[in-house]
Amino acid sequence: MTSRRDADKVRGMADFPFFDHDAVVAALDYPGCIAAVREAMQRFSSDGVDQPLRQIVETAPGKLFALMPGGLGAPAAFGAKVITAFSDPARAGRSAHRGVVILFDPDSGAVAAIGDAAAITDIRTACASAVATDALARADATTLGLFGCGALAASHLRALALVRPLSEVLVWGRDAARVEAFVAREAAATGLPLRAVADPRAAAACDIVTTVTGATSPILLGEWVRAGAHVNIVGSSHAGPVEVDTALVVRSRYIADSRRSALAAAAEFLVAKADGAVGDDHIAGEIGEVLAGMVPGRESAEQVTLYKSLGHVVQDLAALRYLVARG
Repeated sequence: MTSRRDADKVRGMADFPFFDHDAVVAALDYPGCIAAVREAMQRFSSDGVDQPLRQIVETAPGKLFALMPGGLGAPAAFGAKVITAFSDPARAGRSAHRGVVILFDPDSGAVAAIGDAAAITDIRTACASAVATDALARADATTLGLFGCGALAASHLRALALVRPLSEVLVWGRDAARVEAFVAREAAATGLPLRAVADPRAAAACDIVTTVTGATSPILLGEWVRAGAHVNIVGSSHAGPVEVDTALVVRSRYIADSRRSALAAAAEFLVAKADGAVGDDHIAGEIGEVLAGMVPGRESAEQVTLYKSLGHVVQDLAALRYLVARG
């Protein structure tokens, strides 16, 4: 049996850096990651490079194995994220992501770096939502309605607070005790004005609404969302589980991280499409197209904008490349 000490020796012999969970959390700062993700998404939509869709295999009920290959623009790099997402039998609708992000050198083909996928995913996903919120939310948006109280909720608090001054954060979740614990812990850690709410409609009435839950059926309804709000839909990353209803999809200006990915796997969009409520042209554009000025973002103060986050490997690779550059 290999000891921890022997494993450390093996890692030390490698000619590339390895960032474990703690190293990622310590070094992947939110401002830097936001900048890296913003650049990556703009290049993703501007360069016209064909990026493969993620491949997901169900190895057993509630157990997913996923491969996400892709490449980055200048300076060129390529790599993949290899993860599992196994549901937690003790907590219905929730799963843990485990695996690695691998960055390769484009010249030699050698491994350039490896990072813990769970930690990178938590931070880069929140930073991608912050990029979208900065581009799409009203400039005067100050209140945040947060649906969910897990790791992604915590990372989104930190990232979104960097792009809008948050005067109030209302948190709703399906487990009231966990929400209360989350609010107490995160208020102390961040200094942000958090408050638990029992009614999801209260959280839905904020300027910025973000869903980061494991819900399999809608927990956010379109009729609850106020005019002029911006909504980030993050929790569902594959076809099947939905967090919002068709009414919200229909009434929103729908921006995706990847149009191709959304057409294949954005559950809420696919449900609305199957119902005949929207067509493929309802996807107004990619967030990278908005950033590049290729597609308009928010078109009026009263418009509801929606960013659908499925997550793309270029975000993971950009985050890992940033970690390497930081040393």
